[in-house]
Amino acid sequence: MALADQDQPVASADRQGGTAVWAPSITPPIGAELTDEQALACAFRVLARDGFAENLSGHITWQRSDTTDMLVNPWGLWWRELRASDICTVDEDAHVVAGRWDVTPAIHIHTELHRVRPDARVVIHNHPYYVCLVAALGVMPELLHQTGSLFLDDLCFVEEYSGEVDTADLAGELARRIGSASVAILGNHGVVVTGHTLEEATYRAASIDRVCRLAYDVLVTGREPLRMRRAVMVGMKESLVERAADVYWAGAVRALLRAEPDVLG
Repeated sequence: MALADQDQPVASADRQGGTAVWAPSITPPIGAELTDEQALACAFRVLARDGFAENLSGHITWQRSDTTDMLVNPWGLWWRELRASDICTVDEDAHVVAGRWDVTPAIHIHTELHRVRPDARVVIHNHPYYVCLVAALGVMPELLHQTGSLFLDDLCFVEEYSGEVDTADLAGELARRIGSASVAILGNHGVVVTGHTLEEATYRAASIDRVCRLAYDVLVTGREPLRMRRAVMVGMKESLVERAADVYWAGAVRALLRAEPDVLG
């Protein structure tokens, strides 16, 4: 049976999206005022609950406005157990300047991206399973669902695996290869996600593993997938960035605080 819209003319102009089309007059609040450390601790647990974290691996750094220092998780704590009081501060060269714990040299993945990408105020790195699955296959995930529009023209693949990125030089080369992409899948490794805000970066990180899972599940069916039109994806991307990210964050944090209020401690 033919699909209902196959005989319809294809629009050549990009479809608009985002707040230019519609903006909510009010959205449900989180219900708590969070410090920056509490908000970052929530991001770790939200992503861990969503399956993004691989036990003790990975970092999230947040370089707030008008500073080169960044908030980060310490070495030795799993994302799902992190609390606000565990958050450390490191300077632009990865030296701990505040906090009771230490950080690994792998933090240079973040420091060097922050150094060359003023737009990347938040950098997230870990090894979520389905991202790692497509990274092991050496393929980019096909964007086959409307949420995948979030990554339109904003996703790259870094193929060469060179072991642990534990120096500023190695991390600087990785940052060069990532370029301006908001999401970089690292072959045989994991993923790096960036965002201008914590809310945006967290939503992007949660979404990329789901996109990879869907792409892989479609791939193994052996069937030709139904693809989206680029002109439609452009507007959908604007809507996801401008409307979905903040609402995703608020809902995820509300659920987290009900289940795990100790995250604020």
